[in-house]
Amino acid sequence: MGLLALFLRTDQGNDQAGGTATVSFGRAVVLPTRLSRVDRWRARLARTDWAPDLGSRIGSRDWWRGAATCTALIAATCSLAPGFDRTITGKVAAPLAGAQWQEARAQSIAPLAWGAATGRSMAAGDLVAPLAHTPERPMIELTATYGKGDDFTRLLQRAGVSASDASRAAGLVAGVVPLEQLRPGTRMDIMLGRRANRNVPRPLQRLDFRARFDLNLSLARSGDALAMTRQPIAIDSTPLRIQGLAGASLYRSARAAGAPAKAVEAYIKAIASRVSIGAVSPSDRFDFVLQQARAATGEVQLGQLMFAGLDQGRKKTQLVKWDDGTWYEANGQTQRRGFMGMPVSGRVTSGFGLRMHPLLRYARMHKGLDIGAPWGTPIYAAIAGVVRMAGRNAGYGNFVKLDHGGGVASGYGHMSRILVRSGQHVARGQQIGTVGSTGMSTGPHLHWEVWKNGVAVNPKSISLASITVLSGEKLRAFKARVAMLLAVKPGGR
Repeated sequence: MGLLALFLRTDQGNDQAGGTATVSFGRAVVLPTRLSRVDRWRARLARTDWAPDLGSRIGSRDWWRGAATCTALIAATCSLAPGFDRTITGKVAAPLAGAQWQEARAQSIAPLAWGAATGRSMAAGDLVAPLAHTPERPMIELTATYGKGDDFTRLLQRAGVSASDASRAAGLVAGVVPLEQLRPGTRMDIMLGRRANRNVPRPLQRLDFRARFDLNLSLARSGDALAMTRQPIAIDSTPLRIQGLAGASLYRSARAAGAPAKAVEAYIKAIASRVSIGAVSPSDRFDFVLQQARAATGEVQLGQLMFAGLDQGRKKTQLVKWDDGTWYEANGQTQRRGFMGMPVSGRVTSGFGLRMHPLLRYARMHKGLDIGAPWGTPIYAAIAGVVRMAGRNAGYGNFVKLDHGGGVASGYGHMSRILVRSGQHVARGQQIGTVGSTGMSTGPHLHWEVWKNGVAVNPKSISLASITVLSGEKLRAFKARVAMLLAVKPGGR
């Protein structure tokens, strides 16, 4: 009753609604029940760990309990065992025989062990006899690649060809194509034949490869000797003609039209000997012809530049390369200028003379020309000379100075890369670096200076020239070449 009164005093009046009081008695009280002695022993036994880890707490009470359990289990096993001298009676299935045995054997684990997915009649039967030696393949086909600086004979020997066969094959090939002229990367298809025993190399049965762009060679065994067969490849030597707009960058536009980098550099070098590259406008059209060889098998090889043309509307420049390597105009005349006009393809952003310095912000003498061009645009030597300096030079950044003799020198500043070294002789039009923005510069451009007897002069004021004209038979042959090149259709088809 005291417990009931406690609940009444604490809960009365807490849950009232509408003026009616509801008494809450809370959680029911459960009185604990007393367990019997047997139940208490059962609970105690259930809480006891009879099989503790005998590797830990050695010597403790739990450990001794586990040791006693282990001993009891061993004793019970020994007492219940029938003994080693008595057999246990069991039922044994009748052995398989005949077709049942063969079928069961084929479906056993052996086929899976030998790589079979599943199946019947996969396992070895009684008629299977083990081999003393694994038989060799009668023929072996492989491919070898001729590497740079490789030796033809050693290449065949590495592939497994005997020394005598490799030497004979090298002699046959050398009689048609000098072995040192084989191009690195040439793929050779080799077939090796059956050998008499495992202690000797396989004989060379067949060898096929492309010895030249216009020739395939095939070596085949005939008895004990090797015979060679030549397989000429038809070649179309129609030149390749590429035309297009100069755009913002003559170099990039020509590359985008499909011209190789070396051909574009040769084209700019040739054109720059007649036209100022900086004066090339985006609407001007470039035109050049390359040597081209197209094989009947589909391969194409591009050679040297043969024709360089530039159409500037009212002025056309057409240059043809003659046998001596000189560029002649279409009329058979060549003019050698000491300066190319501009050493880089771009536009003049700041001229020679007094100007407001863009960084120092005061009037200062500008001793050269600033030619704006994209980063990495090639820079060429204005005239042949000797490199007097190649490196960092204060505000000029990466700087190259060339001595042309006769008191004339030129300098090239703000380069991103320098491609020459001090003391090196450079030819007219040779690339000496690339456009950058090193030193005191506000953007990628070339600062070009020219000195006459140590005094800075306007680069446009200096021009040296000599004229050479073809005549006689050379002029007639030259005119025929010009007509042939101008007749080539764009694309070389």
